[in-house]
Amino acid sequence: MLRRRCVWLSQAGWQMARRPECVCGAIAVICTLLTLRLALSRAKDVVRMAPPPVRFFSPNSPVVDLYMGQLDQVERYCHISEVYVILFYAPWCGESISVRGEIDQVAMKLRDQVLFIAVNCWWHQGKCRKQMNLFYYPVIHLYQRRFGPIEYKGPLTAAYIHNFIRRVMSPLQYIATHSTLLGFLSHYEPGVLGYFEFNASPQPPGYLTLYVSALHALKGDHQGTIRFGVITSKQVAEKISVTNPGTIYMHRHFNSSIVFPHHVLNFTAVNVYSWAFENRETFIRWLRPHGSKSLLLNNELKKGPALLLFFPFSPLAKKQPLMEEVTEVALKYHNCNNSEAVQRVLQYMEETGQADQEDQSPVSSPPVAGTSSQTRKPCCSTIMLPQWHPVSRTRNVCELCINQTVGFRPSVVQVPQCNFVAMEAALDSFYLREETFLHLQSNPVGCSNILSYYNPFNYYTVCCRTFSSSFQSEQINALNSSELFSNAEHRSGIISQGFPHIEDRVSTLLDLHHSQSRITGLNCNTNKTLNFYLMDSNLHWRFATRLGAHESAQVQEFATIIDLWDEVHYVLDQKQVLDKSSIESIIKDYSRIYSPLNRHLIAGAKSQAQEKYLIAEVTTQTFDSIVLDAEKNVLLLYYTQWCGFCTALNHVFIQVARLFHANDGIVIARINVAKNDLPWEYMVDRFPTVLFFPSNRKDLSVKYPEDLPFTVPNLVRFILLHSPQSVHQDSFQSCNPDCIQRAAALQKDRISQLETELRRLRAEMKALHQAEKQLALQLSATRREEHRLKLQNQALEAKNDKLRYHNERLQNLYSQRNAELAETAEKLGEITAVSEKLLKENILLKTFMASIEEELEGKTYTSSTPDPVEEESKLTSHSESNAEAESFSNPETHIL
Repeated sequence: MLRRRCVWLSQAGWQMARRPECVCGAIAVICTLLTLRLALSRAKDVVRMAPPPVRFFSPNSPVVDLYMGQLDQVERYCHISEVYVILFYAPWCGESISVRGEIDQVAMKLRDQVLFIAVNCWWHQGKCRKQMNLFYYPVIHLYQRRFGPIEYKGPLTAAYIHNFIRRVMSPLQYIATHSTLLGFLSHYEPGVLGYFEFNASPQPPGYLTLYVSALHALKGDHQGTIRFGVITSKQVAEKISVTNPGTIYMHRHFNSSIVFPHHVLNFTAVNVYSWAFENRETFIRWLRPHGSKSLLLNNELKKGPALLLFFPFSPLAKKQPLMEEVTEVALKYHNCNNSEAVQRVLQYMEETGQADQEDQSPVSSPPVAGTSSQTRKPCCSTIMLPQWHPVSRTRNVCELCINQTVGFRPSVVQVPQCNFVAMEAALDSFYLREETFLHLQSNPVGCSNILSYYNPFNYYTVCCRTFSSSFQSEQINALNSSELFSNAEHRSGIISQGFPHIEDRVSTLLDLHHSQSRITGLNCNTNKTLNFYLMDSNLHWRFATRLGAHESAQVQEFATIIDLWDEVHYVLDQKQVLDKSSIESIIKDYSRIYSPLNRHLIAGAKSQAQEKYLIAEVTTQTFDSIVLDAEKNVLLLYYTQWCGFCTALNHVFIQVARLFHANDGIVIARINVAKNDLPWEYMVDRFPTVLFFPSNRKDLSVKYPEDLPFTVPNLVRFILLHSPQSVHQDSFQSCNPDCIQRAAALQKDRISQLETELRRLRAEMKALHQAEKQLALQLSATRREEHRLKLQNQALEAKNDKLRYHNERLQNLYSQRNAELAETAEKLGEITAVSEKLLKENILLKTFMASIEEELEGKTYTSSTPDPVEEESKLTSHSESNAEAESFSNPETHIL
């Protein structure tokens, strides 16, 4: 290598010696390179250093702000409190800035119980940035007695964060009374209960395991769908058939409740949580989509028809009346087996809903299962036989009853009274079976029991009679069963429901009253089952507005049913109040075989005046007036904003619109299908799609061929080919003047007839509009009257409460006065007894004194023994002196 370099230098030197001008150029290039190298080596950094971070929280905030990313100082603060919250934030993050105020609110309320720490995890020189790899901000971690971290992934609002921290602080609910147990079991979320006796030691065996398993549940599920509780009373534990301390019991409403298998699984916190999570039962689910792109709603709607309920939810409220009503409806809807436990819970919820306070609501035992359902009466309907059957000559009116007491029927199967689904099945089976009419012909009495096709345990009874043709069906339907079928009445207790003829049954089914169907067990009595989903309108009202809710609604409550498979979307009338009755009504209407609900069509914003544009923008409201205009030929383009091919066809569509702009008979239009729903007969399955609707025959719409290139000439040929050709021939060229006059007179008569018909139709339309307005006014007046009555009812209830309160006060005062009077009377009696005793003692004392004076007088008489004459004179003088003294001492006697 060294030898090669020497050879190269010698050759280069030899060449430079031969060409001396190259030596100066090489020296200049070398000097330039050295100068640039020195200049670059002395150049300063062009990237400015980041400024040091500043405090993210205010100095007055109770949150400890480690804005320099001092992750090592977190351990020092953790010893201050048993529960502490750590917020990892980035100062530039918008969500971190928005959650700062929410954390401040929660910290001000819980500053005495929870320690709040905020760490800047974006500062590149801080230890938090170096030691933790966070992919999003903000991140909230909770620790409870060194257990954690429990990451919070719920809504970043103060109420939800506060509620989650509360649940971490006390993950177990202590249940000491029967009413508290019923309140725990009536919740829609699954519950796990542990029975422990605290008389042996401060913490009985297994209690800490259940405590930690509750924390594991909060760690695995931030929504907290599984609730954990502790029973400390033996009497309360016996209510759920738990007698052994240390038993872990999981309550389920519809499936059988289970106990943790200690002999199969190790009793650890993770196993208890996994066992509860795998065996949980959920019939209501909260949906809280994340603020970014989320497939949560799409994945849930793919599972089947869904009932979405939007209402404002307050996590910190002690009582949620609407939530309790929704839970009650869901329990009734899924209660197919008429469970005694569910009946007990429903009874408790009804009693607590009627009481003013939860603690004062009485808890009574539920009715025995099966007592009311077994004594049910059959459901009956009056129908008319078809006239084309020979049976109708002898028996033209029948009474059809679902008689479940005839034949074999298991006691486990329980069908609600007058089930409209069973009534539908019996009617269909009655009219589809030819053997039915053979039974009626062969039976002289006119009654027969027939097995239903749809249920092997269901029988229905048919009793028929004959009425003359003058007796109208309306009059037959108005009669009672006692007038039509007296024999069948005595045998089965039939009550007529007034069901019409089979040909008119479809229209009548739309007007069936809700009392004919019950919400209890409806989940198992129809194929159109519903999944219940709840969404907080305070957080996700934009989903409700996209589904058809009013954006300017004063009360953000909304209910809708969505079925992706059948492509139906029903919306509860937003004029109705969202409560238990309205939810039950929309569920029952949806579950009917012939549902009276109308498919809701989502409409986009109305476009401006169409005269300004070459292409008319069609919406859901303007589809009938633009596309279905009988006098116009309409070329309609179906597009969406996310379709790239639709955008590529815009220039072709604009050129075609310019060509036909002068022609009033042809309209070029388009519709954004992503923002506007249409009836099924006008929808398409792919985009872009072009349909042509000819005038006067909109039912003969034609689709632009898919294999034909989308060009201006092809589109023009397509329009001209399918436009109706109107060739008008002059029929008056070969006619004389008289003929022309007669033709003109005929035309005038026809025009006058048409004008008369048009005026009549306009008058009918006007009358219909007036009737509609009157009906609307009556409905509004009825609503106002109902609202006024509700307000009066509330005022009367308030007055009744006040009167009840005053009555209680008066009763208390009356009882207090009675007690005082009784006490005073008792004291007066005692005083009377004492006075009588003193009086008796005074009389005895006087008697005793008199006896003593007599004894003294007798002793003086015997001792002196004077002469009788002298004694008599002394006594006389003594008595006279006494009389004089008494008369002197008593002035009245002296005067007398």
